[in-house]
Parts: sequence; structure tokens; C-alpha cells
Amino acid sequence: MSQLSIKQVVAIGVGAALFIVVGLISIPTPIPNTYIQLQYAIQALLAIIYGPIVGFFVGFIGHANMDLLRGGSPWWSWVLASGLFGLIVGNARKTLQLQSGKLDSKGLLTFNLVQVIANLVLWGLVAPLGDILIYKEPVNKVFAQGVVAGLTNSVTVAIAGSLLLSLYARNQVKTGSLTKE
Repeated sequence: MSQLSIKQVVAIGVGAALFIVVGLISIPTPIPNTYIQLQYAIQALLAIIYGPIVGFFVGFIGHANMDLLRGGSPWWSWVLASGLFGLIVGNARKTLQLQSGKLDSKGLLTFNLVQVIANLVLWGLVAPLGDILIYKEPVNKVFAQGVVAGLTNSVTVAIAGSLLLSLYARNQVKTGSLTKE
């Protein structure tokens, strides 16, 4: 792995801070300790802009610190899932061409397929299995939490993440848009 650039290190710090602040604003679901949260849309944007390593650390550091701020200890199975979400979504960055100012319906479809699959697998399978193996949590409880988290994260990232990506792409200089006078 090559060293991180200064931009990437700053993006991790700012992104983790945003992850925490936005994550503290959450809407409870009927499933205990499971919330509708918007920080994954911000993490997805940063992962697409700066790459999978930044995406991983924004989620991992942000989630661990958010758990600490809420008065508990980090729930490592979910912290890891947050990091892996950024890693997976960040790997889709090359297919989107956002830096060239392009984001078409195919790019949005690709982004949303990747994030929905990542959310459903990570929250519906990885995090619950971690809860069972690490914390000896009841199977029914953790899979209910995971499925609800996966579905709600998929919807919030589809809406807010797609909006953020579109706004970002619109503000990039489009390839070939500059002409010589």
C-alpha cells in the first residue's frame, strides 16, 4: 500500500468528524439500538472522491468515536462493518468518473447497486455474525437489527448519497469544457 497523501489524511479527519456529528442526529427505528442515519451518505461521497482507504478509515474511526461519545464502548462488529462499507463503495470510484464532472444515470445505478449490496451484506450478515461470535448476542435480535440497518442505510444512501454525488459532479470542471481562445 502506498502512503496516504495529505489530502487523504485531511479527508479522513474531516470525514470522521462529519461521520460523528451527522451520526449523532439519528431517528430510532422500532428495533432496539437501530437507527436511521445519514452519515453513510457522507462516507460514501468521501470514499468515491478520495478512494477506498479513506472510505474505510472515515467509517472505522468515525463509528468507533461515535460509540464512545454515546457513552459506551465501540461495538467492534459494527465499527468494522462501517469501515468495510467505505472500502467497498470506494472501489467503485473509477467507474463513476466524478472528477471529470460526469455522473449519468448509469453511474448512479452503479453507485446504488454497489452501496445496496454492501449495506445488505455488511449489516445483514457481517455485523450480526460478529455480534454472535464476539459478544454472544441472541441470533434473532442481531439479525433483526442488521436487516433493518441494511435496509435503512440503503435507502438513506440512495437518496442523500446520490444527491451529494450529483452536486459534487456538477461542481467539477467537465472534461473538454475549456477551449483555447
